[in-house]
Amino acid sequence: MPSIRWLFTSGTPGLDEDGNLPDDITGQADLAWRNIIRMLESSKMTMADIVKVTHYLTRESDIAEYVKVLSHYLGGARPASMLMIIPALVKPGFLLEIEVIAAQY
Repeated sequence: MPSIRWLFTSGTPGLDEDGNLPDDITGQADLAWRNIIRMLESSKMTMADIVKVTHYLTRESDIAEYVKVLSHYLGGARPASMLMIIPALVKPGFLLEIEVIAAQY
């Protein structure tokens, strides 16, 4: 039986290395996905290894702009995905958090 390496991320917000938070969904989504890519790379994984994504947005009006950023980063990958609109996240100003599960066979 082949072994599987798993990576589970917690909710990843769109913060930069200094803790700065862009005001808009595009900036936050771009940073969140860049952070996820760094986590994947540190585990010797790629976007192709993602098997499940859970997206948490605080504003329904941000869906269209978020999907543009998401499509840019996912490319042709089509992991299982769930998007939820929730009233708030832990830090004021967070517009999204993203959880990823990746697996490498």
